[in-house]
Amino acid sequence: MGTTHTVFNQVPDIAGHDTADHPAMLEGVAREGAAWAVDELHELGRLAGSAEARAWARLAERNAPRLHTHDRYGNHVDQVEYDPAYHRLMEVAVSHGLHGAPWADDRPGAHVARAAKFMTWSADAGHGCPISMTYAVVPALRANAELSAQLEPLLTNREYDPTFADPATKRGLIAGMSMTEKQGGSDVRANTTTATPQSDGTYRLVGHKWFTSAPMSDLFLTLAQAPGGLSCIAVPRVLPGGERNPLRLVRLKDKLGNTSNASSEIEYDDAVGWLVGEEGRGVRTIVEMVNMTRLDCVIGSAAGLRSAVRLAAHHARHREAFGRRLVDQPLMRNVLADLQVESEAATTAMFRLAGANDRAIRGDEQEAALRRIALAVTKYHVCKRAPMAAGEALECLGGNGYIEDFDIARIYRELPLLSIWEGSGNVAALDALRAMSREPHTLEAFATEVEQASGADSRYDDALARLMKELASFDDIELRARRVVEQMALVFQGSQLIMHGPPAVADAFCASRLDRDWGDAFGTLPPGLDLTPIIDRTGPDPR
Repeated sequence: MGTTHTVFNQVPDIAGHDTADHPAMLEGVAREGAAWAVDELHELGRLAGSAEARAWARLAERNAPRLHTHDRYGNHVDQVEYDPAYHRLMEVAVSHGLHGAPWADDRPGAHVARAAKFMTWSADAGHGCPISMTYAVVPALRANAELSAQLEPLLTNREYDPTFADPATKRGLIAGMSMTEKQGGSDVRANTTTATPQSDGTYRLVGHKWFTSAPMSDLFLTLAQAPGGLSCIAVPRVLPGGERNPLRLVRLKDKLGNTSNASSEIEYDDAVGWLVGEEGRGVRTIVEMVNMTRLDCVIGSAAGLRSAVRLAAHHARHREAFGRRLVDQPLMRNVLADLQVESEAATTAMFRLAGANDRAIRGDEQEAALRRIALAVTKYHVCKRAPMAAGEALECLGGNGYIEDFDIARIYRELPLLSIWEGSGNVAALDALRAMSREPHTLEAFATEVEQASGADSRYDDALARLMKELASFDDIELRARRVVEQMALVFQGSQLIMHGPPAVADAFCASRLDRDWGDAFGTLPPGLDLTPIIDRTGPDPR
């Protein structure tokens, strides 16, 4: 039997790389006070880039979670079965402290280190959801000091324990959030789930939730209508003593992506919970959790964007067309450099926010004010830009990019979720406006931050002046919300690149995003820029 053809000019697998080999990330880690974590980052990065971890991600994605509502005798069990690969991903994330561990770490920069590890451990996005929620639940839970004292040590412990048991008997806990309902979505004040106080201090919940991710979590922060108004209730999956709490799993969502993460519709059938904070102040209580998960949306978008650009650049360095490697062809170089500028801008802004978060947690009010508004505008912009950039990176691989055998297809499906989670574009934009009107000191903190970059680049100065003109009047501000918030995000990114980024990247960003000498698609950077040092930061050249 003859050989029909020989395979050549195909790109070698990228397995075996270190995902922490990421200049913008390592620079951000050092700048924001977490240089002590670099060795662990590389340890985690080598695992994330290994063939083994990438196989876990594929298995967890392709072997979707399965819902078992009843046992063979007809009893409610309400259990989700995961592929073993999912549990391996969770074990690594928890053992490296990507969940609640930073809240038990007094070192300055602990939350910056966690952000970097969350970005580095980018093998699979789905399991990042329960990891993110566990990180975020800790500060919100502190509104109930007694419950926090009991559960926080388990939420911060670095042992993953997926057993179905009384939380007090477990080695570690995973937490989730349960907020939205069919009729309300982001309008949680339209929730109808009721929470009725009992004589023993607990509450009984009756109602439904339209979107509860990671239903095998040990604890959920839930919004429900108590006598005093919308309140935050902590609902355990298993009650003290080991009895099953009546949380009924109705079905799992059939999602576009994020398949390894089970997202569910649930019903509370007289479920037991404990009040967190005061009655009627549920939104204020749970906003502590939302602040943290919004930051993780930015981290996840920056991580996905970095992964997509790295795969595109790897392909371009090894693939030849028309007698030259793709990376040596002028138009492809423009595309890759443009994508890298987008990635660097997202990562650099994200680490400034991670640093602000770390310092805000330690009591810095100025940093808390900056985090409040800059996080909203960055969440809006970065999470919208990442799917567009991933689509362009996918196109760099041609037809291979559209095939499930190649990781970039999964990245492309994952990224739109982060623009929806914790408030879609309109919600994020309106939240930024809310901060400006109700907390004007946040806008002052933002202005103080971005003005530090003034005078270094005339294109930046012009963009800042245009932004200040937009902010001078609040007439029709809601109609202009997206326009204003996008300008704020670009100015914020530009300020960080001018102050902290490589000169070539800052120059390209100002020439395109701020000076508006740019087309509608990636790969339209203007002539005259030095693209080589930008492309060099996408990854190693095999020559």
